[in-house]
This record gives sequence, C-alpha cells and structure tokens, in this order.
Amino acid sequence: MMQKEEKRNNYSHILKYTGLFGGVQGISILVGIIRNKIVAWLLGPEGMGLISLFNSTIKLVSDSTNLGLSMSAVREISDAYENDDEEHLQHAIKLIRSWSCLTALLGLFVCIAMSSWLDKWTFSWGDHTLHFILLSPVVALMALTGGETAILKGTRKLRQLMQISIYNVILSLFVVVPLYYIWGESAIVPTLFLLALVQMILTISFSFRLYPYHFSFNRSQMSEGLGMVQLGISFVIAGILGSGADFVIRSYLNKVGSLDTVGLYNAGYVMTIIYAGMVFSAMETDYFPRLSGISGTGTKLNDTVNKQIEVSLLLISPMLVAFMIALPILLPLLYTGKFMPVLEMMQITVLAMYMRAIKLPISYLPLAKGDSFSYLLMESIYDIIVVTLVMLGYKYLGLTGTGIALTTASVIDFIMLAVYMHFKYGFVLSGQVMKYAVLQIPIGILAFCLTLTGQGWQYWIGGALLTIVSTVISLNILHTKTNLWNTLKKKIHKKIDE
Repeated sequence: MMQKEEKRNNYSHILKYTGLFGGVQGISILVGIIRNKIVAWLLGPEGMGLISLFNSTIKLVSDSTNLGLSMSAVREISDAYENDDEEHLQHAIKLIRSWSCLTALLGLFVCIAMSSWLDKWTFSWGDHTLHFILLSPVVALMALTGGETAILKGTRKLRQLMQISIYNVILSLFVVVPLYYIWGESAIVPTLFLLALVQMILTISFSFRLYPYHFSFNRSQMSEGLGMVQLGISFVIAGILGSGADFVIRSYLNKVGSLDTVGLYNAGYVMTIIYAGMVFSAMETDYFPRLSGISGTGTKLNDTVNKQIEVSLLLISPMLVAFMIALPILLPLLYTGKFMPVLEMMQITVLAMYMRAIKLPISYLPLAKGDSFSYLLMESIYDIIVVTLVMLGYKYLGLTGTGIALTTASVIDFIMLAVYMHFKYGFVLSGQVMKYAVLQIPIGILAFCLTLTGQGWQYWIGGALLTIVSTVISLNILHTKTNLWNTLKKKIHKKIDE
C-alpha cells in the first residue's frame, strides 16, 4: 500500500496523468473550437451571448439543487475504493444513485417553478419563461450525469472518463451544427437539451457497464446519505455563489453594455480560462482523490500539493506564452473577425493562468479534508472580489478592464489562499515552486509587454524566442525530475520493435 501511494505521488505519475488528461482536453478543445467557429459564424456575437446567458442561468439552478453530490460523492466512493471494501463500495454507489435521482427531480421542479423569475433576472427584453421551462430537463440530466461521473472518478476509471470526454465533444459537433444551420437562434434551447442528453447517455453507458444499476431506495438510505449531503451543502452554496457571480457579471454586461458585449466577454473568458486551462483537467480526476487519501497534515500533504503545482506550472507556462502571442491569429480563426474587440482582454487574462496554476492545487485542500467552512469562506470572498472588480473594470476600461479585473482577482485569491492554508493546515509553498515561478512568470510578463508593441516581424520573432526559452526551461526541469528523455526513448524503441 505504501509503495502504491508513493508511486501515485511521484513526479512521473503526476506528469503522466496531467499530460494524458491535458491531451484529451486538448482534443476536446480542438473539436470544440471547430464547433464554436461554426456556431459563431452561424449565430454571431448576439447568438453566442444568448447561449452564454442560458448556460450560466441553468448552471446556477443546477449548482443550487444538486446538493454538492458531484464532489462529496467522490470522497465517499474514494474511501471505499482505497480500502478495497467491495461491499461498502457497492452500497455507496447505490446511495449516490438514489440521491442523484432525488436531486434531478428537485432541479427539474425548481427550474419550472422559478422560470418567470429567471427570465426577469437574466433578460431585460422579451419573455423567456417558456425557454426556461423547456430547459428544466437539462438540470435533471446534469444531476444524473454528475452522480455517475462521481462514481467513475471515485473508482479511478480514468480511461473511461477520457473516452467519455472525447466521444461527447465529437457527438456534440454533429448535434449542434445541423440544428443551428437550419434553425439559427431558434435551435438554441433544443440544442442545449440534446447536448445534456448525449453527455448523460455516454456517461451512464460506461458506468452502468462497470457497476450495473439496481434501483433501491428506502428511508435508511435517506438518513445514510445525510452525512454526505451535509458536506455537499457547502459545495452547493459555493456553487451558487460561483454560478451567481458568473450570472451577475453576464447580466450586468448585458444591461450596461449589450448582448454583443456578453458574447465577446464569454468568448474571451472561454478561450483563456477554459481553453488555456486544459492542463488543469486532471485535478478533479486524479489529484483530488490522491489528496483526499492523505490523513492529517504535515510533510506528505505539503509535498503532494507542491509537486502538483510544480508540474502544472511547468507544463502550462510555455503554452501560455505561445497562446498569448498567437491570439491575433487564433481569435479570428477560432471565432470571426467580429470578436477582435476582445483581444486585449484575453491577452491580459492569460497572465491570470499563471496564478491559477499555483493556487488551484492549494484550493483543493479544504475539499480533501472535508472542511466545508474553509472552502465556502475562500470561495465566497473570491466571488465577491471578482464580481466587484469586473464591474469596475468594465465601467472604466470596457472589456480590457474586465481582463485586468480577472487577473487582479486571481493574484488576490492566490495570496489569500496561501496565507489561510498556511495557518489552517500548515501548508507552505516549496522553494522549488517559488524558483519555477520566478523563472516562468517574468517570461509571461515580457510576452504581454510584447503584445503592446504591435504585430510586426519583431513581435513574431520575439514571441517565438520567448516561447522557446520557456519550453526549454520546463523540459529541462521535468527531465531532471522524471527522466523524461529516457522514458520517451523507451516508448519509441518499443513502437519500432513492434
């Protein structure tokens, strides 16, 4: 058992699964880019803004009604799985599936009951009450998918999770394009439903095959699940605040600016926070269960968090430099020329991803320890900060100001987390993390300064050099940590021999 844990927490393991899930996320993003390009061409910024408003509102309802099972269930199942307790595992799976059905029904009815209020809060024009009623099944499907995904994560079914991700994004392409091509904006609501349905069917097809579904629900399961639900309530509140912050920002931009503004902001946010953050996709699937398995605090906890930060920072840094430099080409390529007004916002927001690489592994500490109060406190403060700064940023500097706001909020959040987790869990950033940050972050700042000089030949040569320097630094460090070159050589020779 000890050797198994050590193997999971070494650099090679972290690099392997961060790279694998980052690669899968990269494929998903590539297909998603093609889909978004076509949708942007078919619907324009206004249509993209409408999709964004529906998605953020539905996510708010989902996060408000799913009782946090998607996170607390992972801890419940992971505990049984780590202890090789098959009976406990099967019982936990039944429990989670029963509660997932309950939360699905709850989300469905809440969305229907609040449809008129959701319309008033989200839109300042038209009547979209019927749209939210029609979208209520999406909330139910998301709850069922979340429960089954938690089962796969808790039992470490990493290969199946990767397959689901790839199949889902490919199938969604074939669902979205024909519908938007034929019906335009009128297809938004049915498309959102079909996308949620496809994802649920894919997820249950894998989870039911591994763990066959046996319906069972009684009063004892209600009482047994209360402990898991109590822990999940903090996730619910944090989810409400997070989705609420997203909702408030987009509603504010819609009312103060326009639907076009929402579409532009959403495009910039998706490309930087989500696309550039593909390296972080392994956090919930691999890192969180590993962190949850560590009892107490001390050296082992510090070591696990710091190693995850190191690998994340080293992997993402060269990508961020290349991404920032290439944005003048990528933005019109991935969307359309109409989205160029968001370029400056995106280039500034890329800098926030350096902070995200460092702070995200730290933010999982209270989740892994079941410390709902600390998790909720940190999330609440951040949500207040980001909403306030984005509103002020847009008021005084437009979309560029929102980029400055997101980056500033990220820096403040990192400082806040580092200080709080030090006093709460004794967590300390390692000298290695600080060393790598000092090496890589200034390169990112230089790349951003380069974006202010125009796009002549000096820009592209300078950007290429900065990308090469960042890449060489990361590869050399990872080589010393993991014997990267020897591993790659062995794999190449093995393929040749085959």
